[in-house]
Amino acid sequence: MRSPPSRRRFLQGMAAGLSAAALPGLAQAQSATQPPATPRPAARPSPYRVNEPVSIDVNARPLPSFDIRDRARTRFGALEYRSGLILTSSFSGFGGLSALRLDAKGERFIAVSDQGSWFTGRIVYRGREMVGLDDVEAAPLLGADGRPITATRGWYDSESLALDGSFAYVGLERVNQVLRFDFAKGFTRSRGEVIALPPAARKLPNNKGLEGLVFVPKAMGQPLAGTLIAFSERGLDASGNLIAFLVGGKTPGQFSVRRTENFDISDAALLPSGGLLILERKFSWFGGVGIRIRRLALSEIAPGAVVDGPAIFNADLGNEIDNMEGIDAHVTEEGETVLTMVSDDNFSLIQRNLLLQFTLVD
Repeated sequence: MRSPPSRRRFLQGMAAGLSAAALPGLAQAQSATQPPATPRPAARPSPYRVNEPVSIDVNARPLPSFDIRDRARTRFGALEYRSGLILTSSFSGFGGLSALRLDAKGERFIAVSDQGSWFTGRIVYRGREMVGLDDVEAAPLLGADGRPITATRGWYDSESLALDGSFAYVGLERVNQVLRFDFAKGFTRSRGEVIALPPAARKLPNNKGLEGLVFVPKAMGQPLAGTLIAFSERGLDASGNLIAFLVGGKTPGQFSVRRTENFDISDAALLPSGGLLILERKFSWFGGVGIRIRRLALSEIAPGAVVDGPAIFNADLGNEIDNMEGIDAHVTEEGETVLTMVSDDNFSLIQRNLLLQFTLVD
């Protein structure tokens, strides 16, 4: 098993990946009424971007334990470790995995790379443990003109993903836009249209902007049913809390998530039971890297609200973590709620693409 990188090299990789300078130069929801922004110059060619759909091979090495200091430990807060994989590929565009959504069985997946790419495929299991990926395909995110968004607009930094029936929503952090794709019109070959967001979304920091998306299905019967919830990474309100938006639905508007211990939001996921989880991370040269999951009450989210919730999971460099950016949940045939997390390696040689699964036990 690969030994973890030294603390210094890992922190250097995280610092580079989280800095602006280091990144290369499914029921229907709200209609796409916002006109497109002025196109940016075409992006320079990058080996990490996908120009056309292609099948790829992804290698997987198991992570038999999560705690580096105590390999026998399996319980971490409200989570119990199930299995993990280190993912690699000879395909240069594989990496930068920033969001992940699974089917109801936790098998088929769709992910987005921060370089404007889709990744789809199937998780292979042996019993309850993940052992590999199969049927993996990479494809570019297409704009309304049918061309890759990286080529015509210079857009990338695709950081978040939400599904609503046949519709997929992708958040673009640098330009703080959301694209809606109708997968009934070609799956990952479908064309994205810009949807209307609150004007305040344009004021978010360009490298700390839209980072997590969740769509509340109408079938849930919640007051927020039919609403797209968009979380910023570190867009702060006047009180220093994290800004989020309610897009569409019956009560559109803005709310905040209380920010504590310098954590920023990296993704969010709805639990099948109706709860809401937010994945958070923090980094500092002195404190290192931290990962946290908090549970929020969906019923408390409303325009003008400041919501908070308990941490149910914490991890640091003593655990098998990296730049964890994506989270989703599904329920097994045995009735267990499983959380799946994925990391963004920033296409760095000293970071890793990790796929981790835990059982939610509390």
